[in-house]
Amino acid sequence: MHAVQNVAARRRAGLETIRARRELYAYPLAIAIGSLSHSVSGLMSETSTGLGCPFPDTQETSMIRLNVNDAEIETDAEPDTALLWVLREHLGLTGTKFGCGAGMCGACTVHVDGVPTFSCLTSIDSLEGAKVTTIEGLSQGGDHPLQRAWVAEQVPQCGYCQSGQIMRAAALLAENGNPERTEILDYMSTNLCRCGTYNRIVKAVQRAAREV
Repeated sequence: MHAVQNVAARRRAGLETIRARRELYAYPLAIAIGSLSHSVSGLMSETSTGLGCPFPDTQETSMIRLNVNDAEIETDAEPDTALLWVLREHLGLTGTKFGCGAGMCGACTVHVDGVPTFSCLTSIDSLEGAKVTTIEGLSQGGDHPLQRAWVAEQVPQCGYCQSGQIMRAAALLAENGNPERTEILDYMSTNLCRCGTYNRIVKAVQRAAREV
């Protein structure tokens, strides 16, 4: 009899322990489930509005218009893209070279409204309404006086920097049709030639000045 009572007592105690444990864990579990439900609901809401969605809705990219070599063009490049990369990668105008990306060598020189400009530092969103001229647009058949002088004086060695050199020199002659040697050296000092053809560059500029 006592044994049966003891077994019944232990069962009641066990059931009470189980109920107590259920109550102990039920509340935090409910909170966790509620929090998870709220998070999922919030994520679904953000997804439906395009916020926080890992795959946002595709939106139409605004086009930027540029005038390059007297041609009106449009590009979907990001507004802060350097002009250099739009010229080379989007328009295929590879005469403009990448040298340093920091405006320290001049290999990427183009004209913006006639002013020699480092295209590696110039974002396309700053060029609305401006006229850009590259080495390809300097003359129709590569017969600009500077281009002819470059050939006559055999200026290029590796040739990599020469398009930038010519564009810089063209801006000089547009400002000063008869520059002194010191003026040429000073104006051209922003453009580096790793092959050291500076003397030939000066001679070519002087030759072109006589033809302009």
